[in-house]
Amino acid sequence: MTRTVSGRKGRRIMRRGLVCQRTKLTFRLAAASVLFLVPMIAVQLAVAVPAVAAPAKIEAVMTPKEQIRLEFADGSKHFVSMVRREGKAVGEGIFSGASVTEYGVHDITPGVGGDPRGYLVFTAPEGGIAYVKWQVRAVFVPGPEGKPMLLDNGYWEVTGGTGKFGKLSGAGTLHIKPAPGTDRRFILEGELFTAP
Repeated sequence: MTRTVSGRKGRRIMRRGLVCQRTKLTFRLAAASVLFLVPMIAVQLAVAVPAVAAPAKIEAVMTPKEQIRLEFADGSKHFVSMVRREGKAVGEGIFSGASVTEYGVHDITPGVGGDPRGYLVFTAPEGGIAYVKWQVRAVFVPGPEGKPMLLDNGYWEVTGGTGKFGKLSGAGTLHIKPAPGTDRRFILEGELFTAP
């Protein structure tokens, strides 16, 4: 037998029922939100674990070992030099003490400018290897006694590695300066990060 309640008492019972249903619904939504948010927060915390950062300031005097050179015969003095140089890294940071090999392409028009670029391969004494991509812009400015002076400034970035350099990333500035004879001094500054 169904019992019908009308009037004020019926409206009160109906309101209590609605409030009860709303409370249950609110509780269910809150529980579902918690179940959804907990894994999301865990993922964000895992991703947010910071890599360990370290400043790097390295210099290496690089000596030519192999070279292929294309000289333009159009009177421009434009040349492209593909070179392999070797040296030793000294300074601050994880690369200090590593042997360094440059694989470079130097596209230069003397007195005008150029775009050298390539890779530096750092090999640690214990065998880890880091691959560093670099690029500079060569700009000629007036130097002493009216002779043009070359400014080689650019950037570098870690693109891969093995062993102790396997989880390494980083970037910074690169300057290439003259050194005695045909040697060049590579100066790298920046930050290196090792993933946990």
